[in-house]
Amino acid sequence: MVYVARSAAKVLKITSYGDRVEYVATAAWVASSKQLLLKRQVSMTTSSSMLTMALKLHIPPCIDTPAHPFHPPPLECPLRINIEGPLVSIQKRLPGIEWHLDGHFDLPFPQPAGRELARLTYQTIYDGNIRSENVGDLVVRDEYLGWVAAVRPLQRIDYYGVVFDHLVPADDPDPDVLQLNIIEMDDDDGEYARDNLRCVPDLAEHIGKKVLAVPRCCQMRKGTQDRGRVNKYVIERDEKKKQEAKIQSSSQSAIIESERAA
Repeated sequence: MVYVARSAAKVLKITSYGDRVEYVATAAWVASSKQLLLKRQVSMTTSSSMLTMALKLHIPPCIDTPAHPFHPPPLECPLRINIEGPLVSIQKRLPGIEWHLDGHFDLPFPQPAGRELARLTYQTIYDGNIRSENVGDLVVRDEYLGWVAAVRPLQRIDYYGVVFDHLVPADDPDPDVLQLNIIEMDDDDGEYARDNLRCVPDLAEHIGKKVLAVPRCCQMRKGTQDRGRVNKYVIERDEKKKQEAKIQSSSQSAIIESERAA
């Protein structure tokens, strides 16, 4: 799937899967914004020089009373967590992180940023309680790369997401899901936040200081498909890994038989 821009006036929308939206840029928009795209993607490799320090990942308290049961979730509760957002925001939290984007159909999984974003999100949610001795704790299960369709070959992204498990049993195909969306506030002075959050945090406390991540319960959008969508993509990735392992095993067997025959 491809993510190009939020504005419907700038793109032709093709398919939508929950938070993952597929777009193809209109010719007029591609022509008028080529320089902007290049400028944003250059930041992917130069962010370490542009930013002297990483901004803090901030998840504000739940605005509901009582609070949503997953905002924050109990430490002992099995949970699958999906955090995603604009690349420009993620780079503010992970300046200088390495991205492996060459070879669109043969990429390492997960990206280095995926593991680090999962770790930071885990620490933020559970107040630093990483328990690596527990099986099924902080296990990366899926990731999403939002490719820029206007740039060929596909080697640039402007959106990223990672899914990880907290104490989810290996045989559970449909665990509870916590959806977190990173909200970019610097580029538009909080306009997107005002349009999509039930309560907009103080801009002065966030712009240039924090990377804002908001659970679904505090967004305008209900997220009724979050659980099904996230778990579906995890199952699909697991199936893909099984197929790749099967192909690799068959190839190795064929090589061994060939060597024996020789």
